Amino acid sequence: MDMTEIRGLTDVRLAEELEDARREVFDLRFRAVTRQSSNTNETGVAKKKVARMMTVRRERQISNVEDKGDDNGS
Repeated sequence: MDMTEIRGLTDVRLAEELEDARREVFDLRFRAVTRQSSNTNETGVAKKKVARMMTVRRERQISNVEDKGDDNGS
């Protein structure tokens, strides 16, 4: 999932996807420790996906605060 797709998600859907991605990272780390996974690159890809989603969520939080601040200052 790239940034344009992530930015297109609603806040609720973004939260659901973030939860799923975090669960995926946990599962991949668990499989790596128990040597059930042969592809160690999957964990890094999943962590980057989580980071992208958290970035979009933070961008939205900052945007909401700035929007509220503009209303009070005018």
